[in-house]
Amino acid sequence: MLDTSPNRPDLPPEIARRRTFAIISHPDAGKTTLTEKFLLFGGAIQMAGQVRAKGEARRTRSDFMAMEKDRGISVSASAMSFDFREFRFNLVDTPGHSDFSEDTYRTLTAVDAAVMVIDGAKGVESQTRKLFEVCRLRDLPILTFCNKMDRESRDTFDIIDEIQENLAIDVTPASWPIGMGQDFLGCYDMLRDRLELMDRADRNVVAESIKIEGLNDPALAEHVPDHLLEQLREEVEMARELLPRLDPQAVLDGTMTPIWFGSAINSFGVKELMDGIAGYGPQPQIQSAEPRQILPEEPKVAGFVFKVQANMDPKHRDRVAFLRLASGHFKRGMKLTHVRSKKPMAISNPVLFLAADRELAEEAWAGDIIGIPNHGQLRIGDTLTEGEALRVTGIPSFAPELLQGCRAGDPLKAKHLEKALMQFAEEGAAKVFKPNIGSGFIVGVVGALQFEVLASRIELEYGLPVRFEPTQFTSARWASGPKDKVEAFVNANKQQIAHDHDGDVVYLTRLQWDIDRVVRDYPDVHLTATKEMMV
Repeated sequence: MLDTSPNRPDLPPEIARRRTFAIISHPDAGKTTLTEKFLLFGGAIQMAGQVRAKGEARRTRSDFMAMEKDRGISVSASAMSFDFREFRFNLVDTPGHSDFSEDTYRTLTAVDAAVMVIDGAKGVESQTRKLFEVCRLRDLPILTFCNKMDRESRDTFDIIDEIQENLAIDVTPASWPIGMGQDFLGCYDMLRDRLELMDRADRNVVAESIKIEGLNDPALAEHVPDHLLEQLREEVEMARELLPRLDPQAVLDGTMTPIWFGSAINSFGVKELMDGIAGYGPQPQIQSAEPRQILPEEPKVAGFVFKVQANMDPKHRDRVAFLRLASGHFKRGMKLTHVRSKKPMAISNPVLFLAADRELAEEAWAGDIIGIPNHGQLRIGDTLTEGEALRVTGIPSFAPELLQGCRAGDPLKAKHLEKALMQFAEEGAAKVFKPNIGSGFIVGVVGALQFEVLASRIELEYGLPVRFEPTQFTSARWASGPKDKVEAFVNANKQQIAHDHDGDVVYLTRLQWDIDRVVRDYPDVHLTATKEMMV
């Protein structure tokens, strides 16, 4: 769990200016579009690529896998670093589709805050609720953006009530929408008493900001029609009476979320949200580890791998480990200890990301996310330090919910298939189990769409057509306990035993009865649905 004490004034300035956050949402709430606009306003790109646009504008920066571009959804978390005013933003765009939620869960271990994107017409959806629960488990501060206000949306109070009731968190409006759908003009900035107007003509233009002296300023009538102005005054007065005022400490504690309203596709409300992340989001936080916590201001470098992405550049068959720096000031060429293997690693070609684009990172600080190209030495959960044997904790691996057998279209290429599957297992894209009896592999995933993605990537990246086929097994559990007891259990249940890519014992089940029988007959053997990524 992250420490969410107040932002500390004693942090070195370079670390204090970092804001490392993830964007979470239900599919199609507009998360990737919002990411594009962040990059646009941060000066990182010249033209935002709308997900549903055509031609050059179609090429969104945060979706770089071929399947993502074809389907218009994010299936892999991607990291982007850019400057905004005097701050350094490290933004992680996560898959919204529930079939890829495990990648998102792990990503949330590497950030200090989350931006929750909600569709103004749909409110809190199922995947939003699931992701929010993970944030709650980690006490992550959350800032909320209610998107698509330029379309027909629900009543503003209804949206706020739903967030408060469904997610059990206090909501405070940072802005208030004026009209909705065709009548949506913009927002009243409740934190700074300003009027923000949307420009429908140019989607990449930052909204016009008009300074006013409160809601009774006569200048308001010059910009807002009478019926909308009356409604605005009434609603803001009610909101100020009924809803809590913004408490920066409560935001850092994860008990309150400020909400901004806007339209990402029209670039409206995005800059105000970015100001909110800068002003109310947390600095790099203390990281849980064994045998002690890691403080960001420690002079020695420590970091952990929360994601591995293979073949980001198909020409080079590369594998990049995403490392979140937990402490210190990293410089290119440094030698860091790979704690799991106890071997030193020279980090000579670290990269900073702008999605699939990358540049050499000459230096990085606690809070930053860098990529380390490697040939399989680094796995999810690995810790790198300047010598101390620290192990970052809390990076989960979940039991798959769907299992299928996997075979190569060409039986002579079975070895190639094993290499491909092991790569995806290390990347965290799937669980791969090798049954003790019989040939072939069993692949486990959280959602059915992952099988499509795997088949597509294996063919694209390895030139190897594969087929997935039904299996008798419905779930998998990791088995642990005293060595002799586990051995006895394995010997008595050979037909249902497999090993994962780390060599750990896995029990493949067909019915809940299988699990109940093990609990009854082997009280010393523990079956678990999650495994911490060991280092």
